[in-house]
Amino acid sequence: MTRRMREFLGPRPRNLAALVAVGALLGGAYLLVSNPLVRYGAWLLAFAVWMAWFVAVAREWISRADF
Repeated sequence: MTRRMREFLGPRPRNLAALVAVGALLGGAYLLVSNPLVRYGAWLLAFAVWMAWFVAVAREWISRADF
């Protein structure tokens, strides 16, 4: 992995926050509640968190890009 990729995907507050949010959502859904509907909702929210993270990283990458 290149140095520039490590800047975006390394241990940064945005990356860690997204990872903790997804872990908490899925962990709570699987460990605390056994309802399949809750699990499905947790996966949808995890996808939304991932998409927000993806858009934020892509936006920052494009703003730093030198075309």
